[in-house]
Formats: sequence, structure tokens, C-alpha cells
Amino acid sequence: MKRRKTVWMLAACMGVLLISGCGGEQQKIFSQAEEDLEQGNYAAALEGFSTSAEQGYKTAESFRGAGIAALHTGDWQGAIDSFTSALDSGEAGKSLEQDILSYRATAELKGGILDSAMADCQTLAEDYSMTADGYYLTGCVALAMDSYDEAASNFEKAYAEDSGYEMAIRIYEAYLNRGMEADGTRYLEAVLSSSPTDAEDRCSRGQIYYYMQDYDSAREELSAAVDQGSTEAKLFLGMVSLAQGDTAGARSMYQDYMNSEDCVPAKGYNGLVLCDLADGAYDSALGNISAGLENAAGEDKQNLLYNEIAVYEQQLDFATALTKAQAYTEMYPDDEAAAKELIFLQSRTGNIA
Repeated sequence: MKRRKTVWMLAACMGVLLISGCGGEQQKIFSQAEEDLEQGNYAAALEGFSTSAEQGYKTAESFRGAGIAALHTGDWQGAIDSFTSALDSGEAGKSLEQDILSYRATAELKGGILDSAMADCQTLAEDYSMTADGYYLTGCVALAMDSYDEAASNFEKAYAEDSGYEMAIRIYEAYLNRGMEADGTRYLEAVLSSSPTDAEDRCSRGQIYYYMQDYDSAREELSAAVDQGSTEAKLFLGMVSLAQGDTAGARSMYQDYMNSEDCVPAKGYNGLVLCDLADGAYDSALGNISAGLENAAGEDKQNLLYNEIAVYEQQLDFATALTKAQAYTEMYPDDEAAAKELIFLQSRTGNIA
């Protein structure tokens, strides 16, 4: 009897060890996926989170992570599906549900599924406490739906909740992307009345002056930000030089940016591509696009792919430009400028749908 009890206890202990070991491995996969996501390794993060979700480990968080990774790679429908799975898991608390709904609405907005995006925004407003980001997101969706008064109302609420530099710039860029720059400029003018406190503020002010085409003020603020240790300010200094026609100065600044440890290489390569386009150095541009795309994701990838179309068009290689534009518009169906470019290229190649 004593021996049987000993055997049972050993078996129980082994079971605990096996369960513990499995849980430890699942936690390792999830933690690695989180690290990959933070470092911008989106393909690896997507694989890790998907594996974690399949194994039933932190299911809501795992599907959420997979959705964010898909969002960064431009897979809008994949992101929507993952966020929906996270919500359907029944494991997300109220705070996490709010976060996931916001992400899903963002994916739906980028994918052009505007009715669904607005439905999620309305759920956020009805069931949760609205934040500045929530109002901003709702404003962006309303703007995409041409509901201008609703967009303006939500942007005003967003700025009332957060009257910082970043929010002012985000609202301006939302209007700028819709060809309504004047509506966004007032937010830039309003935030400039505040005083900068650190390098980040200086960089934001430089960005604002750049948008307002006050390049001397932009250079002054951005140079001060660089002196205070801002890497991002180098990127905007390159943009300022390029806007002033100084491609040599812009190249130098983009290279300086790329030599910084905390840079995002794809952003630097895209800056060099813009210099190449300005100088007519199209082979160099294609080389920089290829190098930039190696680790590009999200908006950086989108910018490089869009500029690739422009390079082939400038080379008068309309057939290749059309092929690139067709692939681009499939990936980014909400890009109105690209849609117009596609129609132009179809007319030049005789491939009008």
C-alpha cells in the first residue's frame, strides 16, 4: 500500500512538472512575440502570437498581439479577424475590450470598411469612457465618410482632452490627407502658443513649422532639438533641406539620421529616395527602395512602395509603374492619390478597366 501511494505521488508530481513545463514554454513564446512586436519584427511577432493563441495561452492578449502585428504589415483583414477573435474569446476585461475595439476600428478604417469602423466607434462612445484617442479615431472615420461636421466635433473634443503637440499634428495630418489643410492649420497655430520644455517639444514645433512652410523657424527648432539629443529631428531637418531644394544637405542629414542607433532605417531610405527623385537619380532611388523595404513595415513600407511607382513613372516605364500601382492599390485601397495614379497609368498604357 505504501509503495502504491509513493508511485501515485510521483506520478502526480510528474504531472505538475509537465503542466508547469508546458506553461513555461507557452509563456516563453508569448514573451518573445511581445519582444518581436516592440522591436518591429512583425512577421515573427505574428507567428508567435498566433501560436500562443492556438495553444490557448492568454487568448485575448495573443489575438490582440497578432492583430497589431498584422496591422503593421498592412494586412487589414487579417488584423480585423484577429481583433474579432480576441473580442469573441470572452477573456478580455472591459479595459482590454476598449483597447481592442479601438484597434479593430483603426484596421477597418485603413481597410475602407467605414460602416464597421463607425459602428465600433459608436460602441466605444456608448459603452466606455471616451478618451482623446477615441475622439480622434472617431473624427478620422467621420472624415473618411465625408461627415465633416461630425469629424470637426470629434477633433475638437480630442484636442480639448489633449492639447499637446502630438494631437495637434495628428489632427492636422488627418485633414491634410483629405486635402483640407486649412481646417487643420488652426490646431497647429493654437499649439504653438505653448512653450517647449524638452527636445521632443522642440522637434514637434519644428515639424509644425515645416508643415506651415516656415522653414527658417523649423530649422531653428529642429537644430535645437538635435543639440538636445533628438534623433527624429534629424529626419525633419532632412525634410526641411529637401523642401528648400538643398538635396545635398538633405542627403547628409538623412545619412546622419541613419547612423543613429535609435533610427528607423526605412524612414532614412525613403528620405534618400525623395532626394534621388529630385535629382533624377532613378537607379539610386530603386536601390534605396529595395534596401528600405528589407525591414520596412506600416506607413514606412507604404511610402516606399508609393515612391517606387513614381520612380518607374519618371523613367517612362509606364508598364512597370502600372503593375506596381495595381499591387499597391490592392494593399492600400483607401489611398485616393494612388487610385488616381492608377487611372492615369491605365490611360498611358491602354489598360483602362
